[in-house]
Amino acid sequence: MKKKTILSVLSVIAATAMAQPAFSEAIWTSLEDGSEVNFNIYASKELVYLNGGPGKGAGTNAKGLDKGTYVFMVTDPSGKTLLSTDPASCRRVTVDGGVFTGVVATGGCEHKVPPVPLPGGSVPVQLLPYEDTPNNGGEYKAWLTPVEDYGCDLSIVDCDQNTHGFVPSDSKTDNFKVGPRAPHEIDTRFYDENGAIMDGLGITWTDTLGARNDKYSYWAPEVQVYHEAHVEAPEVGIHQIEIVDQPGCSVQEVYVAGVKTKQNGPQTVSVRVTQPFIKKQNTTFVDVHCTR
Repeated sequence: MKKKTILSVLSVIAATAMAQPAFSEAIWTSLEDGSEVNFNIYASKELVYLNGGPGKGAGTNAKGLDKGTYVFMVTDPSGKTLLSTDPASCRRVTVDGGVFTGVVATGGCEHKVPPVPLPGGSVPVQLLPYEDTPNNGGEYKAWLTPVEDYGCDLSIVDCDQNTHGFVPSDSKTDNFKVGPRAPHEIDTRFYDENGAIMDGLGITWTDTLGARNDKYSYWAPEVQVYHEAHVEAPEVGIHQIEIVDQPGCSVQEVYVAGVKTKQNGPQTVSVRVTQPFIKKQNTTFVDVHCTR
């Protein structure tokens, strides 16, 4: 999404070369009809729905989430405060064909879904009910994990095991905001040998807690997405962006905020976010130069 300045503090680390991953699993928030909103900023909590699948802008190699049943929750950005207020059994969603297909019937406490599936068969799930975030910037974190990896009793709201029963390494997370304050962003752009920007290429974002989510570069000017794989509203701390070889991109040079990293090729860069919230849009760009 379009930006004005880079984040105030960042650091870069280089990782060893990595094998090509099967970019596939992603979650993101949307309105009930599946449409995006600018910068993941929502006017009110009831407007926020959770989606799962190959990911916005995913290329043809993306297969989506594995078939099964998943549990979701909402926390503050740090993951310390559980904001979901209903038992985990009410927060279950089914996946088939790589996308959300509905909620698990649980005596009427299951979450709201649209009256008919969206084109492609996906069924967004409303995140409400959840409490207001204690975060001054109005930021929230949505989580999704397979039910077999959930560490609590499904019949209760919370437990002390792991992060409210969610093991970060087994979970997907995505951040969103409610209210007018502008979020930070970490946006990755891919360029070919001739300097042309490319869509459908992926990165893996690891948040400050160790949870991962896949993002893809795509074009959606109506919500100010301009050929970027964007991470929106990242919480304060160190975030990692994993960049690997993939169809259409053999990674060469990588730049973070205009500064070239020490090595060429597949690597992980680390971006440190230091401000809890801001008044103006703020972005760190990660620019990846590829050969096809």
